[in-house]
Amino acid sequence: MGLTEDRPVLLDPTIRTSAEESELLYAAGPVVRVELPGGVPAWAVTHDAPAREVMRDSRFVKDINRWAAWKRGEIPADWPLIGLVDLGTSLVSTDGPEHRRLRRPVAREFTPQRVEALRGRVEEITRELLDRTERAAEGSGGVVDLKDTFAFPLPITVVGELFGMPTDWHRPLRELYDSFFDDKAAPETVLATLQGLYGYIARLVRLKRDEPGADLTSALLSELGDEPSEEAVEELIATIQVMITAGHETSVHLIVNAVRSLLGDPAQLELVHTGRFSWEDVVEESLRLDSPTLNFLFRFATEDIDIAGTLIREGEGVVISYGGMGRDRGQHGADADRFDISRRPRHTSFGHGPHSCPGSALARLETTIALRELFARFPGLRLADLDGSLERSPSVVINGHRTLPVRLG
Repeated sequence: MGLTEDRPVLLDPTIRTSAEESELLYAAGPVVRVELPGGVPAWAVTHDAPAREVMRDSRFVKDINRWAAWKRGEIPADWPLIGLVDLGTSLVSTDGPEHRRLRRPVAREFTPQRVEALRGRVEEITRELLDRTERAAEGSGGVVDLKDTFAFPLPITVVGELFGMPTDWHRPLRELYDSFFDDKAAPETVLATLQGLYGYIARLVRLKRDEPGADLTSALLSELGDEPSEEAVEELIATIQVMITAGHETSVHLIVNAVRSLLGDPAQLELVHTGRFSWEDVVEESLRLDSPTLNFLFRFATEDIDIAGTLIREGEGVVISYGGMGRDRGQHGADADRFDISRRPRHTSFGHGPHSCPGSALARLETTIALRELFARFPGLRLADLDGSLERSPSVVINGHRTLPVRLG
């Protein structure tokens, strides 16, 4: 059992680290009462087996109209997390036949072959960004914010080229996404951010309707036929917005978290340098212990359902706690709270069941190349903040840090 209903775990990135919060959620039990920013109540599933059960169970759905609190008018339209729940008709907000209909063209076009074909370009972009990072360090005494110079621009450039996005959109999109995942954003900022993100993706779709290319946006548009309905175009805009968000945000934080873990534990880094373990092993262990998605919102119960001995009532919202799941001792061993690349874990950080992440292969490819090239170029890389205390991004959803100051060595 989780905590009692009158003692929920408060999910607030300003009062604890992501590791502390994840450990607290895991220790509280497999199903835990939580309170999200704004005083919104929910359940969090924090152990691996019951979380997989929820993700497979068709009685838990993504449709916001099944959320009792939403139907009762208790969730304001400018709730800071509303953009992660009220997503229109898209890949992450539908279930069953409708979800399969929307996912089918993505599966046809976003293939493993298309991802693998990006390998050479990802390596090229990585080396260009490392050149830029080195130049930035020369002008700042050898210290740079690796998130700003490398971890952010790599995934947004790759996903931008994949979808045919103009390069000059990258920086304003970063500012919008920083706001999108800010749980403390003011109400007027929430609405402006949602409108801004929609505007960019709608413009992208219009651009590719007028001038199609060899990009994924054009390919998905072609799936709609010559004269798609307005509804079909709106669905595509929502789907592309989800894919671009997940397609770069995950990799940004995965790179940052992996670098931070390795620089904080030189013995683990030495295991890679000596060839005993691979960069792929680093990526998988980082995904397990320091998942870029901390908590995933929402699934809603369509009836009363018992999960691991806790009754979740019809209409209640369920959060999947990837942070807690990564620390599941039953799944990962008694030392699951320790970063250990020899573990080679079976984790669930890219989801499970029908809604498993279609972009997982791209995130793994980008991060593996990024780490390999980064440490080959700068073998003396070290944290500039020696106590390792980095300011956490203000989000209960994203497991990230505002900056990653490093000294290139």
